Amino acid sequence: MVIYGVALLAGCMLVGVFLGDLLGMVVGVNSNVGGVGIAMLLLVLLVDYLTKKKKLAIKSQEGIAFWSAMYIPIVIAMTAGQNVVAAVKGGPLAILAGVMATVVSFALVPLVAKIGMKKEDAEQASEWKEAKQA
Repeated sequence: MVIYGVALLAGCMLVGVFLGDLLGMVVGVNSNVGGVGIAMLLLVLLVDYLTKKKKLAIKSQEGIAFWSAMYIPIVIAMTAGQNVVAAVKGGPLAILAGVMATVVSFALVPLVAKIGMKKEDAEQASEWKEAKQA
């Protein structure tokens, strides 16, 4: 059942929005600054902690995974639309900053992918790459 884990997700969202509003007030912006990101980071840390302590049931983990799979793409799509509008209004420097951040992110994907890879997996990936080039 997907209802399990929703309370944890909702609690993280409330705390994240509160902290984002607080951060916006500190910075002097009349807006939420990073509330959704704070909520998602908090959710990841809490789920990891509770899973390691064996205090999070399998059903709850499955529920959180379901809502995370639904929630993250929606939030990213909403914020991406806002960021594009702000970048276009902000001028060429804002657009350049967005493009450069995207290029750097794409460039770092292979490096990040290798970080958690086991030695056998790395060898298999290099063999596959060599076979593909031949």
